Amino acid sequence: MAIIVQVALDFVDLHRAVKVAREAIEGGVDWLEIGTPLIKSEGMNAVRHLRKLFPGVTLVADMKIMDAGRAEVEMAAKAGANIAVVMGEASDATIRECIQAGKNYGIKICVDFINTHENERVMNGEKWGADYISIHTAIDEQMSGKTPVGILQEICSQVKIPVAVAGGINSENVIDMVNAGASIVIVGGYITKSKNARVATESIKDAIRENRKIPTVFFKRVIHENIRDALMKLSAANVSDGSHRAESITGLSPIYSGIKLVGKAVTVRTYPGDWAKPVEAIDSAEEGDVIIIDAGGTGPAVWGELATHSALQKKVSGVVIHGALRDVAEIRELHFPAFTKMVTPTAGEPKGLGEINVPIRISGILINPGDWIIGDDDGLMVIPLAEADVMVNYGMDCLERENRIREEIISEKSSLGKVIDVLKWEKR
Repeated sequence: MAIIVQVALDFVDLHRAVKVAREAIEGGVDWLEIGTPLIKSEGMNAVRHLRKLFPGVTLVADMKIMDAGRAEVEMAAKAGANIAVVMGEASDATIRECIQAGKNYGIKICVDFINTHENERVMNGEKWGADYISIHTAIDEQMSGKTPVGILQEICSQVKIPVAVAGGINSENVIDMVNAGASIVIVGGYITKSKNARVATESIKDAIRENRKIPTVFFKRVIHENIRDALMKLSAANVSDGSHRAESITGLSPIYSGIKLVGKAVTVRTYPGDWAKPVEAIDSAEEGDVIIIDAGGTGPAVWGELATHSALQKKVSGVVIHGALRDVAEIRELHFPAFTKMVTPTAGEPKGLGEINVPIRISGILINPGDWIIGDDDGLMVIPLAEADVMVNYGMDCLERENRIREEIISEKSSLGKVIDVLKWEKR
């Protein structure tokens, strides 16, 4: 069979799902998936509405059935879906009941293995009469850099029914999924969060047809060696939003607008005005690091023009000072990223007290050596090293969503409130 491209409409607002569906169909998408969030938000009306709008298109109801298989398959079929999804983690009885109900109501059944990939269990789905198997890396697992391609090839070699694949698919990796044996590629954010879903769909189809990787800037998840590049695309606000409104360092200000600061922390604890350890930290820093200094939140200055020149020689990315800084005009001219609590012309003395690369705390935020720092005009966020992959990937997810919403506001000459249907979600 020809490779089928399925778009996962994982929205919570039906009008936004419809807009993307129209664009994706213009781009040549084959199947429309009414995603689980959309079904939970809008009920089976989402399936009915899309069936009315697109009578000739295959609709997949991603019910994620775990129990009451007959009733849920019947609902999907009567609403107009062509395919219903039951989870591979459901009981044997539920999966078999879904398959039987599918035969009764004329709807095909896909068994979705989102966590469990045991060969015997996957093969049982085929033996019991499922129409499709889906190998699926969950969104939350994608944030740790996981992909489905490894297990996909193994499963495809063991079953004869078509295998679908889902989990972070984009124009760069879709051909890897096809070459691993997938017959159906399920694309979510790469299409649904793109500025133009038609163009995104066309690029997926082109990549499959031409058997090549088409580069993409967004819609791919990073692991540790790619974190810096990802952070250069993100804002501090993106990182905060992606981590459930995580708190920022407060009370410090950038010395110029349009600032961008990204790097791993070299931490310094020193006494007010004692600039010995801050200067010594420059020698300890690696290229791209950020020196972050706790000087007690007061003056005299522990950083100035000469320290900045020294930091530039080491290719340090910037400095953050819970204390005082001076020579602001010169540092601005050098375009060296710096955040500080105070500015003063008065310098301290190099007494040598304090420590380098020890845990410090600024405005209640713990900073350990090696933690990632991102700063811009909105402020400063600390990304613990152990959580960096996940926090950065969730931040990227937020940026991608915002890019799509911005485009909808502009293209529809609408408002944020209308695009995201804010009234619908107000507490009554």
